[in-house]
Formats: sequence, C-alpha cells, structure tokens
Amino acid sequence: MIPIVASLLGTLAQNGLGLLSSAIQAKGKEVVENALGVKISDNPSDAEVAKLRQLQFDHEERLLELGIEKARIEQEELQALLKAQANQEDNVSKRWQADMSSDSWMSKNIRPGTLVYILTAYLLFAGLSAAGIEVNEAYVNLLGQWGMLVMTAYFGGRTVEKVMEMRRKDKE
Repeated sequence: MIPIVASLLGTLAQNGLGLLSSAIQAKGKEVVENALGVKISDNPSDAEVAKLRQLQFDHEERLLELGIEKARIEQEELQALLKAQANQEDNVSKRWQADMSSDSWMSKNIRPGTLVYILTAYLLFAGLSAAGIEVNEAYVNLLGQWGMLVMTAYFGGRTVEKVMEMRRKDKE
C-alpha cells in the first residue's frame, strides 16, 4: 500500500471514519472520490476531517456497500483457497491409495521405508556424535528436516486419508 494512503487510512480510522477508511481500502481512493463526488486530501486537516465526517454520514449506505463488497471478495478468496487445499489433500490421498492398490512391494512400502531410513541415519549420526566422531552438522540438520517432512506427510497423510474415508462413508 502506498505510504500516503496508509497515513490517510490511519488518520481516518483515528477520527472515527471507519466506513470511509474501509471503502478506500476496498476500492481505492480515486474510486471513492468519484463515487462520492469529493476530493479527499492525503493529509486532512481538522476542518477537512469534520467535513469528511459529515460526508460519511450523508453517504453511509454507499460506503457500507463498498465495505460489504470488500468482505464478499475476501470471503470468495478464502473459499477458493480452502477448496484448492482440500483438492490438493484429496489428490495426495488418491495417489497413496493407488500406491496401496499396486502389486508392487516397493510402491506399497516406499513411505514407511523412507521414514525408517531417515530415522536410522539420524540415529546413526547421533550415535557417532556421542562417540566423539564429528559429523557435519549440515547433514544432521538436513536429515532432521527430512524426518519432520516425512513424518508429517506419513502420519498426517494417513489421518487425512482416514477422515476422507469416513466422510465418503457418511455420504453413502
């Protein structure tokens, strides 16, 4: 946001002109000026603030419409984000289900095998460090991050799979 507009919004909010501030945030200063037929200075004086207060009172309905429109747009963006996230989780579950239905031993066991490998390597590095053998800390950190990622995906993913399965059963 442009610093001048941010300053203006702060001034408006401090002076009880929340509707006007919200409308400017939602649509921009120029749109609000055109809609109300008035020029709003970037740093209004006390006299201008008083005029803006009256302007807000006179055009309260239009300013509320602009604020409601902003809230509607934000709600739509949130719903789209939640839908995309649910779709992504569903796609992961479908991939994992396809792995489990495969005849390949490797595809069925790659996730637990990866988890066992990373934990074993991490414990090996911890044991070497305890025995006084210096291990490059970057490797230990990398394995720790991978371990967290794999555990989150494996255990969190299984939870998502179970929840999705329960939802499907409830719908049927």
